[in-house]
Amino acid sequence: MSTFSPTITEPKPRMGGGGGGPVSRFPGGGGGGGRGDDSPDFGETLRRYRLGLAVGLAAVLMLFVSFTSAYIVRQGLGTWDAQTQTYVNDWRPLSLPMGLLMMNTLFILAASFTIEMARRTAFQAAVMAPVVAIPGIAAEKRSPAPWLPLTLLLGFAFLIGQWMAWKELARRGFYLASNPSSSFFYVLTGMHGLHLIGGLIALLYAATIVAFRTRALERKRIIVDITAWYWHFMALLWLYIFALLKFEA
Repeated sequence: MSTFSPTITEPKPRMGGGGGGPVSRFPGGGGGGGRGDDSPDFGETLRRYRLGLAVGLAAVLMLFVSFTSAYIVRQGLGTWDAQTQTYVNDWRPLSLPMGLLMMNTLFILAASFTIEMARRTAFQAAVMAPVVAIPGIAAEKRSPAPWLPLTLLLGFAFLIGQWMAWKELARRGFYLASNPSSSFFYVLTGMHGLHLIGGLIALLYAATIVAFRTRALERKRIIVDITAWYWHFMALLWLYIFALLKFEA
């Protein structure tokens, strides 16, 4: 009488270190942006962008420090008078349009507040994104405040206010070449305005990214964060310029 004996084949071990380990179910590195394992994570990427911004702002700061040095030194100098054979101080104090400049200061401070709120809102949305992605958990149905559009409006209001201040200064007889004091006013406020236009362009880009949501959430956080810090710097720089013109005029 024949018997049946089953044959058991032992599994062959895989070569290459312990059978290959667990299989990753998140081939993008789990970072939400489709990065590979060799790419930096969000924190490292944000630090790199902030470092690049700091280097650029340091160059801008040095530029205005040089303007300040020239402004202070020029106040004590004069022009050579051939008739009297002496130096004549030609510095003429400015009659600043204080009302317009104060209004512009409020505009840029309000814009700094709104862009900060936009930055915090972007980070909060990124923190809540993994929770909302869990099945059965719905996000709160509430329209976010339009912080970025408000910042854009305030930024344009500031530039329009600066243009109005220039016109008022010209109405009072102070032009670019009228006096060294007026020349420095136009140069300082004009250079600040040019850098502020760069901030508005960055705001337009950030608002477009947030509105159409065509990029990864982490990318949006970085754009809004860098734009906010740039705008804070522009606000502080304007306060410095305003104080310099007010107390040195």
